[in-house]
Amino acid sequence: MNYNFREIEAKWQKYWANNETFKASNNSNRPKFYALSMFPYPSGAGLHVGHPLGYIATDIYARYKRHKGFNVLHPMGYDSFGLPAEQYAIQTGQHPAITTETNIKRYREQLDQLGFSFDWSREVRTSDPNYYKWTQWVFIQLFNSWYNKNTDKAEAITDLISIFEKEGNAMVNAASDDDAPIFSAEDWANFSEKTKQELLLKYRLTYLADTEVNWCPALGTVLANDEIVNGVSERGGHPVIRKKMTQWSMRITAYAQRLLDGLDTIDWPQPLKDSQTNWIGRSEGASAIFNVISSAIEKHQIEVFTTRPDTIFGASFMTLAPEHELVAKITTPEQKEAVEAYVEATAKRSERDRMADVKTISGAFTGAYAEHPFTKEPVPIWIGDYVLAGYGTGAVMSVPCGDQRDYDFAKHFNIPIPNIFEGVDISEEAFADKEKTIIANSDFLNGLPYKKAVKLAIYELEKLGQGQGKINYRLRDAVFSRQRYWGEPFPVYYVDGMPQMIADKHLPLKLPEVEKYLPTETGEPPLGNATIWAWDAKNNKVVSNEMLKQVQHDEAGHSELDSESHTGVYPLELNTMPGWAGSSQYFNRYMDAHNDEAIYSQDAIDYWEDVDLYIGGSEHATGHLLYSRFWQKFLFDIGVAPKDEFAKKLINQGMITGTSAFIYRTNIDNKITFVSKGRIKELGSYLVEMIEGKELDLRPQNYGALQKIHADVSLVNASDELDIDAFKKWQPEYKDADFILEDGKYIVGREIEKMSKSKYNVVNPDAICEEYGADSLRLYEMFLGPLEQSKPWNTAGITGVHSFLKKLWKLYATVDESIEPSAENLKTLHKTIKKVEEDIEHFSFNTSVSTFMICVNELTAQKCISKAILEPLAILVSPYAPHIAEELWERLGHSQSIAEAPFPKFEEKYLVESSKEYPISFNGKTRFTMELPLDMGKDDIEAAVMAHEKTQAQLQGRTPKKVIVVPGKIVNIVG
Repeated sequence: MNYNFREIEAKWQKYWANNETFKASNNSNRPKFYALSMFPYPSGAGLHVGHPLGYIATDIYARYKRHKGFNVLHPMGYDSFGLPAEQYAIQTGQHPAITTETNIKRYREQLDQLGFSFDWSREVRTSDPNYYKWTQWVFIQLFNSWYNKNTDKAEAITDLISIFEKEGNAMVNAASDDDAPIFSAEDWANFSEKTKQELLLKYRLTYLADTEVNWCPALGTVLANDEIVNGVSERGGHPVIRKKMTQWSMRITAYAQRLLDGLDTIDWPQPLKDSQTNWIGRSEGASAIFNVISSAIEKHQIEVFTTRPDTIFGASFMTLAPEHELVAKITTPEQKEAVEAYVEATAKRSERDRMADVKTISGAFTGAYAEHPFTKEPVPIWIGDYVLAGYGTGAVMSVPCGDQRDYDFAKHFNIPIPNIFEGVDISEEAFADKEKTIIANSDFLNGLPYKKAVKLAIYELEKLGQGQGKINYRLRDAVFSRQRYWGEPFPVYYVDGMPQMIADKHLPLKLPEVEKYLPTETGEPPLGNATIWAWDAKNNKVVSNEMLKQVQHDEAGHSELDSESHTGVYPLELNTMPGWAGSSQYFNRYMDAHNDEAIYSQDAIDYWEDVDLYIGGSEHATGHLLYSRFWQKFLFDIGVAPKDEFAKKLINQGMITGTSAFIYRTNIDNKITFVSKGRIKELGSYLVEMIEGKELDLRPQNYGALQKIHADVSLVNASDELDIDAFKKWQPEYKDADFILEDGKYIVGREIEKMSKSKYNVVNPDAICEEYGADSLRLYEMFLGPLEQSKPWNTAGITGVHSFLKKLWKLYATVDESIEPSAENLKTLHKTIKKVEEDIEHFSFNTSVSTFMICVNELTAQKCISKAILEPLAILVSPYAPHIAEELWERLGHSQSIAEAPFPKFEEKYLVESSKEYPISFNGKTRFTMELPLDMGKDDIEAAVMAHEKTQAQLQGRTPKKVIVVPGKIVNIVG
């Protein structure tokens, strides 16, 4: 009976697909369990062995829960909108839908061959109009909602309009734009329809606003912070600048406190919770108003937020973010050139770079001054890139004694520091002491402890009408527009420049065909290339742009129409939604994936409720995982979702790293030369090498700098030897390069790095499955180490688990139903049941694999052939190695899949020891062992030991001085 894993795995993958073995029902008497892995973006590169780690872990737990009697939902789909497919379309002209479909087909083949228990009947694709119809629907609900701070939830915008009609907005406690004006009911009645819509945009949960964004000219789109690495775009490495554009935004800040509070209710990793807590950045303090000193008619005020209002008397200057809206208005003519140059330079740095850079000191003086609220002294106004427009108000009162950066800034630019600092400790230790009031020599703050000083400072500011106590959040509203083609279209058209929503019943609004995927020549987003992209509001359909009259577009893709000449046809939004749009509620859509009438039925959502186990990468902490929590809370507010957190438990799987291969390049006599790793140390000494009959002098002055270059690991054998001919074929630019060898071989360097196509260190799971089988791959990935930790991949190590599977297979060569299991058999089985169940419940999958190996070794040594032992063992192995388990289950005489077999029950009685193997010692040295009953008394133990022939042989007729018996432990004969 040979273990033909290729045949076995193909057989059972076909069986599962044909029989829909893992299809979940929305109606079941069994308890529900929803196990979910983060769905992948289907890239052209396909999966490498690092990708399935989380999927395997989720699959093990899902299969285990089925064995435990649960109705398990374990779906899979594709996050199929995104920039890579669009960039490929720009380069090749091939439609992103075609490449995406090709990539999905490739992913599906790879996922299927790994034996996952996915319910493919619920597959979703974010680029499928039947799916993004509901993304558009959620957007419309957000647009038609506002956040009532009194009830602490989202409510219908029509309710807000009713309040405006009855009493204006003076008493409305809403999450809104800071510049929302106060108006009465009478004012509201007299406003034009356009003015009303403009005012409502200041309250809606998704709204249009001029926003500072990360603009990537090379990609022609706005990027989120998590799409920027080291100041350049993650995709392509292009420069990114800060730019103000009219964009759709999501008012996630309305939910800031609830997002913080919700972290206490979910079982998510603490480091991830900390990331979200820091990203939201709640701080308590005060806002203070500084009046700009100006002779102009228009008066300006600068609002600052500070957590230390008690230090206000130490504010010796103010610093604005270079992007602050007042910079251009208050800068004096003398300073204009310097300020504009600095603003332009700052625009080339990302916010992340500016936040991370604590050493560089730069700035410019505006020439303007503000009046100190208390002293009435003039305070110079500077700009500096260490202040961010997106945090607080984009302005700070600079207190050199209260902040290290303020102090460094003042010293660098020779800004006078007030005399009140004389004799004050301004060391870094003092800066860090937040409980200490450093500046307290005003009449009303002098000598007060920190907390009282803060409260009194706020009170005095409020008395002056120049400030108030305030809670601030670092979290900013999320920019929701992208200047891309391959994304969800907004269900929005414009009348007189104001956004209107397409009615729900006319969704989805599908992506139009375009000739080019780049922005238009006039700077519009790619959808500006569409020729059939206008909305007929009378017939509710998309029509040709030729039906529009006098349409003007701005650079952000928003259109204005001459309302006097319209024909009921209006311009559609030219931006598309960002990548996180489709992933913000996909977990709910799986519950009722093909419902055309609703995002999901009430029955489905009431049954599944939320995700019980979610496994995915920690890199999504402040992206997907924060945005989806926001969407979930909103859907809960409007009565669509039954829970305001979507996942009870989250696990971040660690990374499987790759062992990269490096070769070492230099130039000798202007010719590319690669030096074998073992020869590098000889560089710098006198080294003569013969290459093609030519003697090379490799003293330092004769060769160039050594450069380390990645080589494809597939070109390197287990002895780290590079296949030079294959390398030259792979990289033709090096076909004429010289290679300095060691012992006739070129030896590469090795380093552990993130597994990545760009590092040429990826290992294809297809090759592993072909050589060792999917079950071997699954077991090995779990065996590498704890799920949450990173671990290096070593293909050579998979032979161990493959050998184990062959040994497991061999154990079932002869199975006899009539053979009663021995006590040893039962002990081995039940200690395995106990350990595996504990391991799975604690997600310690690596130790389960070790337990299986021990179990099989013991049963093999016991020559176990009892069906009563081998049958439950197959079930234990099934979540980890499902193909071999199914085959063994069938060979044991079962006609149904092992997937539904109940998990074996652990029975403690089989682990209770009835005897003890005593070490028998003579004068402290063990000479032999004896198996004796555990309930045997001390005297009986001594008698049995003394009567043993080996004892007699040791004593040789002598009478021992004494016999020491410790029941259950030892026997020592002294004598």
